[in-house]
Amino acid sequence: MMSLLLKGAYIITGDEKGTVIDDGYIGIRESIIDYIGIGYEGICDRYERVWNLKNKVVMPGFVNAHNHSAMTVFRNYADDLKLMDWLFNTIFPLEDKITAKDAYWATQLAIMEMIKTGTTAFCDMYMYMEETAIAVSEVGIKAALGRGLQGDIDTKDDFRLKESINLYRNFHGSNKGRIRVNLAPHSVYTCTMTYLEMVAKLAWDLNCEVQIHLSETDDEVRKSVAQHKMTPTKAADKAGLLNSKTIAAHCVAVNDNDLEILVNKKVNVVHNPSSNMKLGSGIAPIKRMIDKRINVALGTDGASSNNGLDMLTEMRNASYLQKVVLKDPTAINVDQVIAMATSNGAKALGFKNTGKIVTGYSADIIVIDIEKPWYYPRHNIKSSIVYSGCSKDVETVLIDGEIIMEKGQMLTIDEEKVLYEIQRAADDLFL
Repeated sequence: MMSLLLKGAYIITGDEKGTVIDDGYIGIRESIIDYIGIGYEGICDRYERVWNLKNKVVMPGFVNAHNHSAMTVFRNYADDLKLMDWLFNTIFPLEDKITAKDAYWATQLAIMEMIKTGTTAFCDMYMYMEETAIAVSEVGIKAALGRGLQGDIDTKDDFRLKESINLYRNFHGSNKGRIRVNLAPHSVYTCTMTYLEMVAKLAWDLNCEVQIHLSETDDEVRKSVAQHKMTPTKAADKAGLLNSKTIAAHCVAVNDNDLEILVNKKVNVVHNPSSNMKLGSGIAPIKRMIDKRINVALGTDGASSNNGLDMLTEMRNASYLQKVVLKDPTAINVDQVIAMATSNGAKALGFKNTGKIVTGYSADIIVIDIEKPWYYPRHNIKSSIVYSGCSKDVETVLIDGEIIMEKGQMLTIDEEKVLYEIQRAADDLFL
């Protein structure tokens, strides 16, 4: 891999101090950041390739910590519906018609959209996950993948569990460590307690992460209390699913006892503000979670309930929602929301030394062109990105130091073919 020096940029490091370096230099060698700072005589000679990035921002790539990538095929199809109506009466029946080929091309479309908007890693829960893993490997993005598990089959003969085990054996740690595999029970309301307990034991045996939709709506909580005499969070905990390797998506309708469980078990929470708004699910108490030192990441959810995969939009919405619901403009600041979209997500997904621009970390880096009207005047470069930036200004993406997109051109995806194939898949699916 060619060594590379990025020079002259504004660098948003994403470190604990929220450091920004003006006219900064980043050295990349063997997929790792080996230098960050200001220039000095002779530094350019140390690297085979040098990029001058004046009027650019360089920052850690975004981590989309909750997604269903193949659901791009449903984008803009089932809108303005309540969650359970949308899920059970529209999406689940359609999913029975999806083929492995459809899922592959829908995932390619999702990955292309994510990279073009600055995402370098994502967490995915869906079916046909081997096809998803193949697409991930071909493009070079990082991903934590889980085959969605649901139903009332309380036996290890469940075909979904078998697919999960095979996915883990075939892909966990593959593609130079860019793919991680987890177990993905859909939710408490789509699985029996016995099934959830079985998944928890398997996760323990495999020493892998678990992802689950948790307490997404008030209605979900009411039904759980009626059926299990406990909230979904308590039920998941009782089943043994909650610990420091758990990725809990949504957590909108959580009470004080639920929050204490999340704190004590060190659960990673993924906030999905746009999807929650669109489905009318409510506003997760993110500030309270952060104040309790819960690791909070950000996700887009699938493109059928968002309807995009733009993490910069999620950053802005996450900040604004807490400000408005608490009537407090200080509720979530730019450093917190940048961490949610980068290092917190990497931690949740299990990717070590990822999500910050510091020496020794993976070179998962995006370059943003800020020579645009909406970035002027330049009072605060972090605020410029979070509050007035546009994800379409992302022009270059590196993952483990490999150039995946350069000046807007995808290097590992045939864009025209992907667009053709996904429209073909949609036309066949909705005939």
